[in-house]
Amino acid sequence: MRSAGVLLLLTSSVVAASDGFINPAGPVAEALRDHLIFIVVVMAIVIAPLFIALPWVLWRYRLGTKSGSYQPNWEFSWPLEVLIWGVPAVIVGVLSWNLWHQSYELDPYKPLAATEATLEVQAIALDWKWVFIYPEQDVASVNELMIVAGRPVRFRLTSGTVMQSFMIPRLGGQIYTMAGMVTQLNLLASEPGQFRGLNTQYNGMGFANQKFMTHAVSQADFDTWAVNMSESKPPLNQTAWAQLAKPSVLASPQSFGSVAEGLFTGVIADFTGGYHHIKADGTDL
Repeated sequence: MRSAGVLLLLTSSVVAASDGFINPAGPVAEALRDHLIFIVVVMAIVIAPLFIALPWVLWRYRLGTKSGSYQPNWEFSWPLEVLIWGVPAVIVGVLSWNLWHQSYELDPYKPLAATEATLEVQAIALDWKWVFIYPEQDVASVNELMIVAGRPVRFRLTSGTVMQSFMIPRLGGQIYTMAGMVTQLNLLASEPGQFRGLNTQYNGMGFANQKFMTHAVSQADFDTWAVNMSESKPPLNQTAWAQLAKPSVLASPQSFGSVAEGLFTGVIADFTGGYHHIKADGTDL
C-alpha cells in the first residue's frame, strides 16, 4: 500500500510538471522556466555549501574525536566575514538585476516579436466559465479557445463578475481580470497542440470546474473553424448572453456564430456606470 502511495505521488508530480511552464510550449513560458532555473542555480551557491559543511562539521567535531582544533580565544576572521556577508550581497544584487530585467522583458502588455499578424481575442470571465470573442472573425466560444500555432495572440480581458485570474501554464503566466477594467496578455504557441487553461483565483462553488482547453492549430484549420462557426452556430445576442452570464458550470463547451456589437465594451460599462472608459495605454476602448 505504501509503495502504491509513493508511486501515485511521483506520477502526479510528473503529470503536474508536464502541464506547467516547466514544459513550455511558447516563448513566454520558456522564459519563465529559464528564469526559475537561473534563480535555483544562483541560490544553490548559498544552499549547497550548507548541506556539505553541516555533515562535515558534525563529523569533524563529534564527541570523542581529536581531529578538530580547540580555539577558545578565537574572535574574528576576515575571510569568513567576506564569505558570510560578501557572497549573499553579490547574490542579492545579481537576483535583483535579473528580476528587474525579466519583469521588463516579460511585461504581459508587451507585444511579442513575430512575423505573423497578431490574433485579437477578447476574454470575459464569468461564474464559472470563460467566454472568448474573436472580433475579427465575429465568432465566440465558451470554455474552448482556438489560436494559431506560431501566431502571437493578444488577449484583452475583463470580468463580468468578481476578480478572476486567467492562465494557460504551458504558454505563459497569469493575469487578473476585473470588472469594469481591461487587462492585456500577449502569448504565443510555438507549435500545434492542446494546452489546459484555468482560473487560479477562487470565486465560489464552481471554481474547480472553471477550466478550458486551448487548441493551437494551423492557420488553415483556424480559418475553417471560424467559417464553420459562423455558418452553423447560433448568435451570441443579448438573450443568449443573459443566459450565459448566470452562475453555472457548463457540461461542455459552447460556440456562437456571431456576436452582438459592443458586447465586450458593454460588459465593462455595466460596472462603470456607463462612463467613458480609457485603457491603460491611454486609448479608447
